[in-house]
Parts: sequence; structure tokens; C-alpha cells
Amino acid sequence: MSVEVISPGLFTTVQDLGRYGYQRHGVHVGGVMDTLAMRVANLLVGNEPDAAVLELTMKGPALRFQQDVLVAVCGADMQPVLGECRLRRNRPVWVQSGSVLRFGHAREGCRTYLAIAGGFDVPLVMNSRSTNVRAKFGGAWGRTLAETDRLALGKPGKKSVRLARQLQDRSVNKAYSFCESDWFVPRSFFPYPPYPQQKDAVVRVMPGAELAFFTAKSRHDFWTTPYQISAQSDRMGYRLHGPELALSKPVELISSAVSSGTIQVPPSGMPIVLLADRQTVGGYPKIGHVATVDLPILAQLRPHDRVQFQQVTLRDAQQAWYEREKATAELETGIELYLGGRSK
Repeated sequence: MSVEVISPGLFTTVQDLGRYGYQRHGVHVGGVMDTLAMRVANLLVGNEPDAAVLELTMKGPALRFQQDVLVAVCGADMQPVLGECRLRRNRPVWVQSGSVLRFGHAREGCRTYLAIAGGFDVPLVMNSRSTNVRAKFGGAWGRTLAETDRLALGKPGKKSVRLARQLQDRSVNKAYSFCESDWFVPRSFFPYPPYPQQKDAVVRVMPGAELAFFTAKSRHDFWTTPYQISAQSDRMGYRLHGPELALSKPVELISSAVSSGTIQVPPSGMPIVLLADRQTVGGYPKIGHVATVDLPILAQLRPHDRVQFQQVTLRDAQQAWYEREKATAELETGIELYLGGRSK
């Protein structure tokens, strides 16, 4: 059985946590932009963390389910609707076969993640189901979704089956084609700025290898002045508008490896934050590197949003990552305890 695409949305792709081990061959890691929202969505439907999901950008698709499914929606609020009813985010939902799930424009945030029990069963390419749109491979035919596409689903695991049965047993009102759980992951679990955004998003950044190459004024401006996300931004990277960053003197650098969160400064003086679909190497000076724990914040920013960089040490960044991983592990344990307690 499968999921049918009625309308594809603006930029909808199949993604997982990425394609590792091939950067030496020029193949970037890719994968989801917001790893936290994706992992939580998979937890909510009983999947393994790396199960393939749909990543929706700015405006979502309309999908028809050809079988009963367990789903979860996390990330940006694209106002999902099943039939005439709003579907709430951050919780497991059992949906009957034949139901149509429609997403609108993002009311807040930029990217939404739809997880389905069993994951999307697209072919593995280099050990990943992620879509590499530029190279036209992976995911669903190496491209964004299109009208009339049909996506096969994997076999749900034991946790998924137990969650689905619990919700199916509660679905006594036949007027509705779905049943939501009465428990959910609170919005406070996610690091996104409040909506409507009252303040600039704050993102923690470690000093880059070439930070000292910039003038004292440029270093001061980088840490104290907000930058605006340019409309010329995508999954490869965010171009920023703000104070021009200047080198103390011209330098020539040998291209070196880059990763998600690397902040390079090209000759224009306007920084670029490299993201999921970045190139594998870069030759521009690296002024900073976004802490991995804060990449989900960047993933949910839209063109014209503003971001303020906050300097942190590597140790601070590692501690923040540890705390986030600890909280995610506690969430997974809580779901498992819930299933164990309710299934006896």
C-alpha cells in the first residue's frame, strides 16, 4: 500500500538523517534540515530515528492514504487538516484508509516533518533514502514530489503497531476518520523562537579557524549585530545581510572540509551559513561554526527573519548537545514506558 500525492506543495522531499561516508567522493551528507523535529516525529510513531520522512518547505502537500496509518507531524505549523478537522502537531495520530491530509502555508517556521509508521520505503542509495535534488538521485526519483506520485511505506515495527492499536481502540466516534493521542510533546521541548517572533533568533556559534584574520570592527559586528536571512537562501546555505565583514589583509587559503553550520565569508563580505546540502569543501575564510544543537533553529528561519550570533566555546556547545540528547532519550524512554504500561 502507499501514499498518493494529490498536490505536491512547494518543495516536498523524502529525507532521512543523511548520507554519510561519501564526502571524499564529493557527495554531501544532505538529509533533513531540522534533525530534532524529524527525530521526534519518528519517535511518536514508533520508528527508528533514521526512518525516512517527508520534509515540507513553506507550503505543504495534499496526501491520500491508501491504508490505515499512524502519523506524526512536527516542526513548522502548516495548519494540517484531515477532512474538516485540524490535526494537532507533536503527537501520534491514527488515520483511516482513504483519508486526505492537507497542509497549508507555514503560519510559523519554515519546515514541517511528516513521519509515518514504517517510514517511506524508497530505495537506499549509498545507505540513505535522502533526496539529493541537485544530483538527481535518492529519495523519490531524485526530485521533489509531483502530482500523482505514489510512495510505498515500510512495515511498521512492534512499537508502531501497539501505538496504532491503542488509538484505533479509542476511535469510537465513526464521524471522524482519525484519532489523536491525549499526550503530546510540548512546544517548549523545541528551541524555536516564539511566534509571532518578537526578538531575533539567537544561535550559538564557536569561533572559526580564520576569525583572527578579520578586522577588529568586523569581529565586533559579527558578534553584536543581527543578520537577516536573504531570499537567496536554500538547503545548501543561508546568505546573510548585515554589516560587511572585512579581512585585515588579503589571504589565500587551501580549500578544506566544511560541515553543516560552517560560516564562510566570500569576497562580498556577507557571510554564508552552510547547511544540509552544502558542498564538501570550501576555500573562503571561516569566521565561525554554528553549534550543532542550534541548527534546528536555523532550519526553521525564513527569508527576512533575523539571527543574532552568540559566541560559545566548544565545551559549551558539547554540553548543550549533551543536554539535548539526554532530553530526547528521556522522551523515548517515556514513550516506551507508556506503551509497556498500557499494553499489559
